[in-house]
Amino acid sequence: MLLHSAKGLFVTALHVGLGVAVIAANALAGGWGGVAWLRRSPSVVFWYLLRAAQAVVVVEVVLGLILLARDRTAPDGLHFVYGIGPLVVSLLSEAMRVGAVQREVADVDDLERLERREQAAMARRIVLREMGVMTVGALLIVTLALRAAFA
Repeated sequence: MLLHSAKGLFVTALHVGLGVAVIAANALAGGWGGVAWLRRSPSVVFWYLLRAAQAVVVVEVVLGLILLARDRTAPDGLHFVYGIGPLVVSLLSEAMRVGAVQREVADVDDLERLERREQAAMARRIVLREMGVMTVGALLIVTLALRAAFA
């Protein structure tokens, strides 16, 4: 029984640690993306930070569901809502990112017929638009994760 209790405490502590990681990783990605977007400077680093932050969200949600399946309780019911919210926001942000690209290319009949300079300019606008959408998503995840931490 003592070993079972120690495992439970470890998993709970891991859940708390991952919660902090969700906040930190998404704050870093959101901050980096926000600065890059404001500077109108596409950033490759942003995408790596964002994907790492999204991976931490997935691991945290899975661990939270494992705790729930083990009959662990949360401080209140809102913790579950705010805990699963980051995964939902991440998925919705990805869907909105696709929509942003579609809006950018909607008025272009044939992308290949554009001059190289126009193609590059459009690609830059698309990346910046995607970064903007994903940055807002990351910052919203920070807000939800903070709320889950204090629920």
